[in-house]
Amino acid sequence: MFSAIDIAHYFLCLPDENAGDLISNLKLQKLLYYAQGFNLALYSSRLFQEDIRAWEHGPVVPDAYHAFKEFGANAISAPEAMDFNIFEPETVELLDEVYAVYGQFSAWKLRNMTHGESPWKETPINEIISTQKMQEYFETQLASD
Repeated sequence: MFSAIDIAHYFLCLPDENAGDLISNLKLQKLLYYAQGFNLALYSSRLFQEDIRAWEHGPVVPDAYHAFKEFGANAISAPEAMDFNIFEPETVELLDEVYAVYGQFSAWKLRNMTHGESPWKETPINEIISTQKMQEYFETQLASD
């Protein structure tokens, strides 16, 4: 199992900054949520140990949020060094797929999408979004594809 920061660093290495691809903290939080959700649906296990909470602007991993909050709404820089060898091929495939599907959307579009999804909608603000709710919801998303 990884830390949410490991997964965040992976995502931060993916954008093509020369093409204008950027990841803000708000967008990063939603990518972490989708990665955790689909990992739960596919493998019945967490991708990272940290809890995801229902905050006003959607699902958030507080530890990861605080690690990158200094960037505000601006793009977060890619990490200086990244060891991609820590990820198994199926994890890389999952993260690349999550980024291919959800990375194309703006932070606010992702925020609005999560506000329409049951794991966030059914969790009181500031409470932990249960992995069971996430797994059940994302299993329905896989079944509809």
